[in-house]
Amino acid sequence: MLIGERVRKLRKEKKFSQRDIEKRTGLLWAHISIVENGYITPTIQTLEKIARALEVPLHRFFCDSNKSPKALNLKWQSPEETGWGSAGKDAKFLNKLRRLLSKIGEEDRRLILHMARKMIGRG
Repeated sequence: MLIGERVRKLRKEKKFSQRDIEKRTGLLWAHISIVENGYITPTIQTLEKIARALEVPLHRFFCDSNKSPKALNLKWQSPEETGWGSAGKDAKFLNKLRRLLSKIGEEDRRLILHMARKMIGRG
């Protein structure tokens, strides 16, 4: 079910007209109609206003249950965080190497990079 359809369903369950929602939210009834008919996807701020007007929790627009959904324990990780040197001993080593490399000149850094490439080619 689309969000607009859920908005309409909940509004009708509460026996509110679009004009009632307009008065409670400050949103124009035409805007509410456009949302309900699926012509636009409302912003979270708009959904929050409508949820308050309908006296329902925001999650009701996304799921049928009256119970709050369980929060997922998600942690975003950048590609740099998921690779070598992102944690533990490797991270400490990499930070130490960065500090040391920042203290030497550009030419020496290029030489170290060249040597590292040669070592990889050998391996």
